[in-house]
Amino acid sequence: MPYRLVYTNRAANDIEKLDIVARRRLKKALEKLASSPLDYSTKLIDPKIGEYRFRIGDYRVIFDLIGEEIIILRVGHRREIYR
Repeated sequence: MPYRLVYTNRAANDIEKLDIVARRRLKKALEKLASSPLDYSTKLIDPKIGEYRFRIGDYRVIFDLIGEEIIILRVGHRREIYR
């Protein structure tokens, strides 16, 4: 059973700022993440911004896993996301 994706307002704004190609790529990758999040993600060392990260090329998705929900906290380029 796939997990449910829940987006915060900040994550939704981050996604809107991406170009159309990056959005399509993100959509496909998040479908894969929803099927098995712990297989495709890495636990963050410092959980200030979130518990896990998911890599999509040069972009990163920061999320928390709560029960059967994946809470998408941030989406951004790798050079800017951790600041």
